[in-house]
Formats: sequence, C-alpha cells, structure tokens
Amino acid sequence: MKKEEDLTPAFKKLQTELKLRGFSGQTSRMYLFYNNKFIEYIKKSPEDVTQDDIKEFLAHKMSDHLLSNASITLIKASLKFFYTGMLGKDLSLIKTPKASKKLPVLLSRKEIEDLLDNTKNEKHRLLIECLYSTGLRLSECINLKFRDLDLNDGIGWVRMGKGAKDRIFIISDFFKKDLLEYRHDNGNDNLDENDYIFSVNGKKMTPRAIQKAIKISARRAGIKKDVHVHTLRHSFATHLLEDGVDVRKIQKLLGHANLQTTQIYTQVSSEEIKKIKSPLDTLKGAAQWDAKTILNIS
Repeated sequence: MKKEEDLTPAFKKLQTELKLRGFSGQTSRMYLFYNNKFIEYIKKSPEDVTQDDIKEFLAHKMSDHLLSNASITLIKASLKFFYTGMLGKDLSLIKTPKASKKLPVLLSRKEIEDLLDNTKNEKHRLLIECLYSTGLRLSECINLKFRDLDLNDGIGWVRMGKGAKDRIFIISDFFKKDLLEYRHDNGNDNLDENDYIFSVNGKKMTPRAIQKAIKISARRAGIKKDVHVHTLRHSFATHLLEDGVDVRKIQKLLGHANLQTTQIYTQVSSEEIKKIKSPLDTLKGAAQWDAKTILNIS
C-alpha cells in the first residue's frame, strides 16, 4: 500500500472523496489498493482508461483462482467508484460473477455455554459475553468505551459504526454484573469514562488478539466449527429470532441498512425450521410421533 505522500493527484482526489462519503478506513484502503494495482497493470493514466481495459484487468484477476467471487466484486466496486463515480466513465456493460452467499456459521446455546465455561481468562470471558450478548461487530467492540454504556438503563451506544451511523444496543444483566465485578476485583472502580472497556496497558485490544482468544476457547471447548467474532454475532441474531424477537428489531440491533441482510438468519435457525409442519402431515392429519414411539411400533 502506497503512503499518502506517494499517491498521484488523481488518487489523492479518490482518497478525499472516500473520506467525504464516510467510507471506513479498511474500505478506503482496499479501494485505493485495487485502483493502484489496476494502473500498474494497464500502464495508462486514469483519464485514458477504457471499459475494455477494466474488463481485461478483471479477467486477469479472475484467472487467479485464489480470489473468490466476493473479492472480484470488491475489485469491480473499487474501480467503478473511481472511474464511473468520479471520472464519469460508463462501466455498465461489465458483468462479473455474483458473490456466493454462504449461510453463516453459528453456535448452539449449549456451544455458547461450553465456550464461556472453557474461557479461563476473565477479560476474555467478559469479551465473549459482550460479543454474544450485544451482537456487536469486532471493530465496534474494540472501540467500546465505558462512556458508551448506560448500565442503569441496560443500553449502550455504538459511536460511528458501519456506514458512519450511531445506534443503540442492549446490555445483558449477566454481562453488566460480570463487568462490575471485574472492575471491582481489579481495582478499577474509578476508571476514566473515556477508557476502553477491553484494553491492554491502556490501549485497546487488537483484532488479532481478540480473534486468537476466541479460537483458543473454542478449541478448549471441543467445538469443531470455525469460530470467530462474527460467529457470536450470527448466534446472537439467530437466538433472538428463535426467542420470537421481530426480525425488524434484530435489524436495528445489528445495524443492518437492509432488512434482507437480517433475514438470512431465518434460513439458519433450526428451531424455527422445526416449527414448520410438513404438508404431508397436514394432508394426512398425522399425529406427532417421536423416534422412540415409531421404533416401538415397528
């Protein structure tokens, strides 16, 4: 990644536009990275780039089988933002494969209990409680400060979350109790309200440290699934859905701009699926039989 002072005038304008539009730091870096890679490949100035040049580059990247369809979609979006949004070039004829939509991995309630029971480090257990009980994203949890929590009312605030939006989240009574006990036991009753909740030596925990802590706990718990921070967010949403919480309320808690993004959890909730009656049983008026009863009959 080029340093800011090494950017061309055109890419400095791109960087400014990304900031003005409120894109996250990570997204901005990726957009700049892929636009720079494209220019290095095509060896033209941005003003001279044609639609065929972009097609050639995308075809070149698609031949690299290490890149997923989602990565190709990101590259296309990066180039489209600059060449269509800023330079006015028509890229409407460029078609790429749609990113595959995999159902999210989630943990059962029993697996959540096992995960917590096998987390020996108090701070790490508190971290997992927070992620599962709030549904926060990794970046949101990392940036959480004590001033963002209203423990009396049981709510908290995400400041400038994804899409530069603030939102409210719920605070579990169980998490609140453990957080206050942790502060007291560690002599931190009088912490500054601007301090990060999850910190090491006064600095907020790194994403890598958090992911590693969760991986270790999952391994100790004997969980074979690929568990990461977003797994806890997926589990939070799915378990709320199973408890009868309206999907629109879950959408607000997760900070999803589009309801369709939230509705994917209706596809992974095994409890919701179990409530559906087969049309054959409806047709035949079949009674409910459990496996043991059926085996005894036969």
